[in-house]
Amino acid sequence: MLGDFMSVSVSVRRVAAAALTVVAVAGVSAVPASAADHGPRPRAAVQISSVHYDSPGRHQRSNLNNEWVDVTNTTRRPVDLDRWTLSDRDGRTYTFRHYRLAGRATVRVHTGIGRDTFRDLFQDRRSSVWDRRGDTATLRNDHRRLVDTLSWGGHRGGHH
Repeated sequence: MLGDFMSVSVSVRRVAAAALTVVAVAGVSAVPASAADHGPRPRAAVQISSVHYDSPGRHQRSNLNNEWVDVTNTTRRPVDLDRWTLSDRDGRTYTFRHYRLAGRATVRVHTGIGRDTFRDLFQDRRSSVWDRRGDTATLRNDHRRLVDTLSWGGHRGGHH
């Protein structure tokens, strides 16, 4: 009887040791996956695709529409941009109102005055926003969460 007890005890210890080994190996193999989570962010579904800053004759109202930011939806589904914001480093902010960006589409947000269409929106400003020496365009969703940024000049680094 004592021999049966000892063989069961040894078997239980072996099974327990094998189980611990499996858990340890699984834990080690999970480390690279979590480390990869700290790498570069994947590109946003909606992103700032380009900026044309410091339009020629920037002090003339008619030329402010040559200063713009393109916002692109890279997905197939439309995205409701209502209450999303686009701002510069100095805090000048444009708020999207009642605008739905179609799938795989781009909208151009002009600095100057104009009539909004599905391809072009206007901030209705009377002075330049984007600084050619260096600036950052920041796109935030309706919950004020960062969606995308694009920097140039003294703030190089592209998308963040």
